[in-house]
Order: sequence, then C-alpha cells, then structure tokens
Amino acid sequence: MSAWTVIDHEEVPSTQASIEFTSIPQTYTDLIIVVSGRSSHSGSFADIKVGPNGSFSNLTIRRLFGTGSSPTSDSPTSEAAIGNAGGSTSSTFSSTQIYIPNYTSSNAKSMSIESVAENNATLGYTNITAVVWNPSPQAAITSITLSWNAGSFVQYSSATLYGITKGSSGGVTVS
Repeated sequence: MSAWTVIDHEEVPSTQASIEFTSIPQTYTDLIIVVSGRSSHSGSFADIKVGPNGSFSNLTIRRLFGTGSSPTSDSPTSEAAIGNAGGSTSSTFSSTQIYIPNYTSSNAKSMSIESVAENNATLGYTNITAVVWNPSPQAAITSITLSWNAGSFVQYSSATLYGITKGSSGGVTVS
C-alpha cells in the first residue's frame, strides 16, 4: 500500500470558478492537495482560497512571502496561497501544496501551505502559510473547495487530492 493514495484528480476542461473535492473518505490520517493553477484574472497574480467543507470563514491565516528581494507577511481572511494569473508570463502555472493533518477529528484543523508563482518578465513569488480552521461546531473535513480571490481557474489547471495512511510503506513511515 502506498503512503500517498490518490483520492481524486480534477483537471479543468474550460474556465471554471472553483475546484471541489466532495465526499472525502474518512479513512486516512492526513490529506494533501497538489495544485497546478492559473487564474483568469487580468493581473499578474491572484490568491487561492481554501474552503474546508465549502466554508471560507472561521479561518485564521498567517502568510509569509517574498519576491527574492522583499520578504513580507500578512494575515488575509481567506486567501492562503499566491498563484499565476492572466497578466503573468503566458502558459505559466503556479504550484501549490496543501497539507491537512488529522482532518477527521472534531477539533480545529491546521493546514500548512506552500506555493510558488512566477512571471519570467519581472518577478516570482514564494510563500508559506499557516492556517487554522475553527468552525463552530467543530467538524471533520468532508469536502474542500478551491477558488481564486479574483478570476477563475483556466483550462489545464488541475488539483489532486491524496490521502495519507498512518503506518509504514515502501520505506516511508507516517505517524
């Protein structure tokens, strides 16, 4: 058995507002989402929003990002990762990884997110983000919605949801 199991893979066939993973099985220890995305927004960059159980509220976010010359941080309300948009270098897609441990518990959920986006003509961004989702009442994560703060996912954007099983497999141990 693999340490990472593909639960679902979504590839955007034409521009669409969001990517959704529904009916997430409650049989894994942790979740990982890997996104290759680009927004239709006319600016160079846009922000990806992560909505556990379809909710973009009750999130506490701290994001550190830099361009190689000017590191900074912010605390947005629902934007968790930076991504390429229509004004960046043609055909470039940002890369984002979202790690959600202990997603089946009925406690607050933490997420760690890494993303990179580049515009070959001028600059690139990299960011790491810490997120806590603390709804009332507490709930296990059974679905996840990804969307942009501006624009929609363009054709060929994709996202893969993986389940991680606690244990050992192929030299990888998850505990």
